[in-house]
Parts: sequence; structure tokens; C-alpha cells
Amino acid sequence: MDTATPAESLPHQSVLYQPIIHALHPQSPGFYVDGTLGAGGHARGILEASSPAGQLLGLDLDPRALEIARQHLQAFGSRAIIRQASYTTLQDQLWELGWTAVQGIVLDLGVSSMQLDQAERGFSFQKDGPLDMRFSPQQTTTAAYLVNHLPEDELAEIIWRFGEEQQSRRIARAIVLARPLQTTLQLAEVIRKAIGGRGRLHPATLTFQALRIAVNAELQSIAQVLPQAVDALAPGGRLAVISFHSLEDRLVKQFFRRESRDCICPPQQPVCTCDHRARIIEIVRHPITAAEEEIQQNPRARSARLRVIEKV
Repeated sequence: MDTATPAESLPHQSVLYQPIIHALHPQSPGFYVDGTLGAGGHARGILEASSPAGQLLGLDLDPRALEIARQHLQAFGSRAIIRQASYTTLQDQLWELGWTAVQGIVLDLGVSSMQLDQAERGFSFQKDGPLDMRFSPQQTTTAAYLVNHLPEDELAEIIWRFGEEQQSRRIARAIVLARPLQTTLQLAEVIRKAIGGRGRLHPATLTFQALRIAVNAELQSIAQVLPQAVDALAPGGRLAVISFHSLEDRLVKQFFRRESRDCICPPQQPVCTCDHRARIIEIVRHPITAAEEEIQQNPRARSARLRVIEKV
């Protein structure tokens, strides 16, 4: 039986680890995908549960995360297939492997605590680093480019749309006046001076979220992967998605609700003309959240929301 590094030793603690394993119920032999591999925490649990013959494809854009994941999953040998790729290429990746259908897929959206802890990645306003925020160094657009080159109205739109920041125009104006900005702490200080304190919530929180989402085209990527994931599932296969803010969760919820209905015509339309048929059932109608014990051990889990569907 395969063994692997215990979850406690991973540099990034996988959020909602037990609920994910319970939801996917991995078995041998089965095919599974972790579309946001990170350090390999969820993948390790899936491979252990699907021993001795279950296989897992792990995808991630972050080369540093992939190095760590390879180390922690090496005991599983050829059962763990690791590739540097976006989950938006899911169909292509499965086609190359010859996998016609899979039994389970997990997506842990957003930035990981491991990435936040690396100041040089530029994700955190609590550590000084370059305004980068790219999941992959192969991406061309950085947060520094957006901050220093976008017109004020476009910058305000990004901060409002992706951060739901009510002071977006004031922040964008302050950023433009302070240009050029090169580091995370410089930007955070400009935002703090522009809108003041907010109690427990750092004033730069929503702006940093918005810039990160824009840099990595996160919402577009989620919209791309969800239909591919459902297509890839075998009947009875499950998709589990963890989101961390309302924009992500709203996209996932709306897609799941639509695909679990037989008709998606407008409510006022008397006769169905869409010919849509439900492809999934929602295993949980309301998202699963972390227990207090997990939140105490991993504060990032506080905002995690898990939704699970099953292919009809």
C-alpha cells in the first residue's frame, strides 16, 4: 500500500481536507483530477483513499508549488501525474492521457497561503515585495502594470468589479496621483491614506483581491473550467469546488443551479423551448464550511465555501 508525507508536514494546509475526501469518496481503480494541485494536500488524500490502483492528474500554474507537490507525492509513483498547466486546459490534458471520463475532480480556487507567505510573489499587503501577483511567471501581465499604466477609470472599474470595493474611485485616483508604485507596501499605504482604517479588515484587502483576480483572469478561468469538469465526469462522478469570496462562489452556485435544472427558460415564458436537461444533482444545497477547530488551526478556512455536485 502506498504511503506519503503526512498532511501535517505540508507547507500549505489543505482547506476542508476531510470534507473533500468524504465528498469525492475515492475508490480503486478510479481516475481523479486536482485542478489546483498546490502542495498536494488534497491529492495525497485522494491517492491514499483510491489505493492501490487509483490515478490522479494534478494541475497547477505555480512551478514552486509543483516542485513541493512532486516531493510529497513521489511515493505514489506513476499513479500521480503532475503537470504545469491551467485547469482551463482540462479537456486537452485528459485527451492527452487517454482518460475518457473521471470519477472525481477538486478545485481549490484563489490564492494559497503558501503563495501569500512568499513576499516576492507580491500577493500580500502585509509583506513588502514587488507588485507581481501572477500565479505563473510565464504570464505577462503583472499587478505593477495595471497599477502604473491603466487609465484611472479602468483601474476603478477593476477595483469595483473584482473587489466589490465601494471606495474604488477614490482609491484609483490616489493610485494614479502616487504613480509610479513598485511594491506591495507602497500600494497598501496609498490605499490606507485614501480611505482610512476599517477595523478588522485591512483597507487594502479588497483592492489587492481585485488586482489579483484581474492579473490571473480568475473569474474567466472559473467560467471556462466548470463546463469542462462536468463534461469530464463519468456518471456518478463528483466535482467539489472550494471558493473563498462571493464572486467565486456566486459563479459556482449559478452554474450548478442551472445545470441541475431541466429547463432554463425565463420564468415568464409559458412553454419550454430550451430543450435543456439536467446533467448534475447538487449533493449539498448550501455550501459546506469549516469547523471551528479547523479555523483555529488554519484561519484561511474561515471564508472557505465547498459546493459538491454529482453527474447524472
